[in-house]
Amino acid sequence: QVQLVESGGGLVQAGGSLRLFCVVSGSMVRYRNMAWYRQAPGKQRELVARIIISGTTTYADSVKGRFTISRDYAKNTVSLQMNSLKPEDTAVYYCNSDRPGSGPDYWGQGTQVTVSS
Repeated sequence: QVQLVESGGGLVQAGGSLRLFCVVSGSMVRYRNMAWYRQAPGKQRELVARIIISGTTTYADSVKGRFTISRDYAKNTVSLQMNSLKPEDTAVYYCNSDRPGSGPDYWGQGTQVTVSS
């Protein structure tokens, strides 16, 4: 059984920074594709950042140059460093993972990020 648990959300002023963490249990992040999604009330969940097994990263255009996704194999975690935050970044952020050709996607419970103007 794979479990994802997010942490690090909070309230920050525009221009500030936060770092989100996703702790993975039951599997190894080095062998999984990992991603961060976000969802604001009344809106669809959107992909924010993704890192595949090879280490290649993908970012939504809206966060390029501001957000960085990375892995820590020793801690079996994935983080999202968020800089220069904007009010439009306000959302619940979710950790996501899949393993190519093996099993379903997994989701964390989400962590709230609120950016004040």
